Amino acid sequence: MGTEGGNVRVIAGRYRLEAVIGRGGMGVVWRAADTLLGRQVAVKELGVDETLSEDEARQQRERMLREARAVAQLRHAHIIVVHDVVLHDGRPYIVMELVSGGSLADRLAQDGSVDAVEAARIGLALLGALRVAHAAGVLHRDLKPANVLLEPGTGRVVLTDFGIAQVEGATTLTETGGFVGSPEYTAPERMSGDRAGAGADLWSLGALLIAAVSGESPFRRDSLGGILHAVVYEEIRPPIEAEPLLPVIQGLLQREPVRRMGLDEAERLLRAYVATGSTPQYAPHRVPYSPTERDVPALRRRRVPTRVLLVASALVAALAGAGIAAAALLAGDGDNSPAGPSSAAPGSSRTASATGSPTPTVTVTRQETRTETPSPSAPQGYRIAEDAKGFSLAVPDGFTRSLDGPRVFYMSPGKVFRIGVKVTGTQAGGPGDVQRRAAADGPRNNPGYRDGKVTDTSHDGQEAALWEFSWDGFSAAEGARHTVDLCWEEDGRMYDVWVSAPVGRTGEARAYFDAAVDTFVAAPGR
Repeated sequence: MGTEGGNVRVIAGRYRLEAVIGRGGMGVVWRAADTLLGRQVAVKELGVDETLSEDEARQQRERMLREARAVAQLRHAHIIVVHDVVLHDGRPYIVMELVSGGSLADRLAQDGSVDAVEAARIGLALLGALRVAHAAGVLHRDLKPANVLLEPGTGRVVLTDFGIAQVEGATTLTETGGFVGSPEYTAPERMSGDRAGAGADLWSLGALLIAAVSGESPFRRDSLGGILHAVVYEEIRPPIEAEPLLPVIQGLLQREPVRRMGLDEAERLLRAYVATGSTPQYAPHRVPYSPTERDVPALRRRRVPTRVLLVASALVAALAGAGIAAAALLAGDGDNSPAGPSSAAPGSSRTASATGSPTPTVTVTRQETRTETPSPSAPQGYRIAEDAKGFSLAVPDGFTRSLDGPRVFYMSPGKVFRIGVKVTGTQAGGPGDVQRRAAADGPRNNPGYRDGKVTDTSHDGQEAALWEFSWDGFSAAEGARHTVDLCWEEDGRMYDVWVSAPVGRTGEARAYFDAAVDTFVAAPGR
């Protein structure tokens, strides 16, 4: 029972801790009674690093409370309700609704895997929860079956344990230089020590969907080193049970965040499957299906990976004090403009330039390398355009080429979709400064410019920057549009590739963008 020195523990003068119902790397979860309102609740007692100095411990507690309060503002049917956040005897506590029923992990352990329709239903519920969290700038960072509760009777799916959540852009509430999360469900960009965005949660969802239909994560291995190697480098081979949801899984388990399927597209495909029993294909990541006795085809990249990761840490005492060394050489993909592209159409005068698991501490060092890459082939429905400007890339069948000064466009009939490319010399400040200057000029060059965001990233091991924004289009007939734009430097040149499309067709646009960037090759000597 919730006793301390033989006495019942009551925190904040009202929550009586009655029994431990779970424990993990982030602390202990109690079933408790709210004596003020007369109801049962769950109380999570967050662990504080006892090795920190008094000032460091105070800062850690403040971060925990601040970010827990941010999570408490989230309201959604599929997000655990947080009733209160309190500090008692110097330790933070999160008071939550008590959901009857076990977790998805419990269900998989007791009853085996679920069918594809149930997995899709669970996936849709989690996408709804993530949509609300991400809109509020809150990243979950530990999406896994153990943190998905299934309420019996109602069928309600509840995402819980935001205990290691992070407010986007802020210092993580629990990290002190270590790794936080469950490796089998952790995105490769977090494994490599890069700053991770909302896409990391979508990667975790892809792994969770495989676990739901097969009973285990596709990255389960016998050691931490094996897990890290599988996540960052090995071909991903979903089991045969995942075939009905394969287009979604393929899209979510793209190692480069810039190529990963977005939330809207994942939701669209899952809804289509639930409604029709068939999942539409996702063109840029489509792989022919010819299953072996057990496996469907691996999720492959067309380019040779360009980043080498050396994982040189050991497991902390949390892993049973075994002192297991986890050194493994892992080759993985990099993350992922304009050098003045603007989204202007050719001919325009515009020239804008519940409970967690023990969490190992992992130290990662990264070494960038350059490799020779084979000539890419065109995905189904595309062709490789060998452009006179000194580059080649995949463009959809039926798109035609047009020039607008230094910019090359490949456009769909009616100019609904526009793929743009610009090649220049390197510029001061690199891709990041170039994109930020272009974003600053966005309101002048793109009518109704809004929601602009520049993210520093990488492309094939090179420094890069991704710029996304929406705008009103150049006429009322054209309507609102969305542009995604990647700029990078390579061999003394700056390359800029972007796609502009109607706001309501961003899924198709992202497919064209992914294919163009993934297959882009600069001609030697240009």
